[in-house]
Amino acid sequence: MRFIDTHCHFDFPPFVEDAHASIERAAQSGVERIIVPSVDASRFARVSQLAQQHDALYAALGLHPINIAQHQEDAHLEALESWLKKPDSKRVAIGEIGLDLYMEDAQFAKQTRLLDKQLRLAKQYDLPVILHSRRTHDQLAMHLRRHDLPRRGVVHGFAGSQQQADRFIQLGYAIGVGGTITYERASKTRNTIAHLPLASLLLETDAPDMPLQGFQGQPNRPERARNVFDVLCQLRSESPETIANALWHNSLRLFALPA
Repeated sequence: MRFIDTHCHFDFPPFVEDAHASIERAAQSGVERIIVPSVDASRFARVSQLAQQHDALYAALGLHPINIAQHQEDAHLEALESWLKKPDSKRVAIGEIGLDLYMEDAQFAKQTRLLDKQLRLAKQYDLPVILHSRRTHDQLAMHLRRHDLPRRGVVHGFAGSQQQADRFIQLGYAIGVGGTITYERASKTRNTIAHLPLASLLLETDAPDMPLQGFQGQPNRPERARNVFDVLCQLRSESPETIANALWHNSLRLFALPA
């Protein structure tokens, strides 16, 4: 079976210290491609360079809400657009962008301005978006409805309710399935993912973050997308072959990856 980790911060340790070995380790578990979203303007060059150097890697550029205090609104948006203007076949999305009300000093007004401006860039440059959302699903859905992006995108690391997932899917967005479902205590998320349309699901790790059940205290890794897949197969009624095929083609379609 072939897999795509649609969300891995490969520009961080431990991967970037030995990229070839990390890519090979992922491939041995069937993870053949990895999408690498950036988190701030200082990492645009590194993420883009990694994607150019390695066939398995693809880049996404964006300003993550978790780094809101570091973002210089005008300067960093200008930097993002300057990168988007450069032709790059390995750049497949704008991300990671979104909203976050979990952290202290969220600077939410600044978050929403940056989100809206990046959604406009996604529309202008005809790219899908990779979306972060913590305690902001309803607000995020409102922004997505307002901007009506042609290429849509994915709400990554989803851990909300069935109703919230349905709202994103109705807007045309995919749902990222990650390590949360490996925890039995995450019954709400597991039940939601079990009943969503298979055509709306993507596989991801968020490595080195979001460790899976059994790997707590260790950096997450892209090859563990296979572990997430195994749990997904336990939760759903379709055959593993059907699920793997759908996840693969859902990812190819959303990010316009070569078949």
